[in-house]
Amino acid sequence: MATPAQWLEGARPRTLPNAIAPVIAGTGAAGYLGEAVWWKALLALVVSLSLILGVNFANDYSDGIRGTDDDRVGPLRLVGSGLASPEAVKRAAFVCFGVAGVAGVILSLTSAWWLILVGLVCVAGAWFYTGGTNPYGYQGLGEIAVFVFFGLVAVLGTEFVQAGRIDVTGVLSACAIGSYSSAVLVANNLRDIPTDTESGKITLAVRLGDSNTRILFGVLVAVPTALGLALAAVATPWALLTLLSAPLAVRAALPVVRGGRGPALIPALAQTGLAMLVWSIADAAGLFLGA
Repeated sequence: MATPAQWLEGARPRTLPNAIAPVIAGTGAAGYLGEAVWWKALLALVVSLSLILGVNFANDYSDGIRGTDDDRVGPLRLVGSGLASPEAVKRAAFVCFGVAGVAGVILSLTSAWWLILVGLVCVAGAWFYTGGTNPYGYQGLGEIAVFVFFGLVAVLGTEFVQAGRIDVTGVLSACAIGSYSSAVLVANNLRDIPTDTESGKITLAVRLGDSNTRILFGVLVAVPTALGLALAAVATPWALLTLLSAPLAVRAALPVVRGGRGPALIPALAQTGLAMLVWSIADAAGLFLGA
């Protein structure tokens, strides 16, 4: 049986910036409108964290039973390594989805009932990424889903439940966070091109090939810097604080542009997540200061 430490590693805590950054950015956008509500921000954080943990366990389960993780370079996978049964990992995923659902219903009932439907779509998207008979993550659509769910939906949803509306600062922030989140997945899939190809997992990286995937990663980590400049132009000069993330984005890109492979690409994932977190904090600080 897996130890608590192995369960923690299997939850992939390095992906948590993908859940935390959207809530910070969305709260900053609500703050720019003078409508930040901290208890709603915390509930949104519970939803986001629970969903990403659910996604991670669901992917562990689905990839594990398919044999995709039998020869894996990256983080520990519970099912693929044989440390936990598929049933236990599947149960962990649905517990996380349940927690997200409870917090999401509370937010919906205090803002807009139709957000419950959005939440159901998010859970379905989390499960069918690698689950079901025809997972969309195996069709090269994972990066688009990450951009939508952990960029647009997460940031704009956080802004909406607090402010009751969305605005251009929220949209630009959502696109920046979505770009960073997609870049994390691109780096992950770039590293796994050989094993994914062998197992039949046709990710976007497998479709594009090694060279084009590296170009895509570079574009995605550059976009948030440009969007930070756009925020400074349309909202407040304080948004220039987002430029603090640029050196981290460069550090993230170095292993990719220098042709790193396998384990050499793992730092790119961590640095991209850190750049995203710094961008979101700087974005929120700038929007609050400029309100």
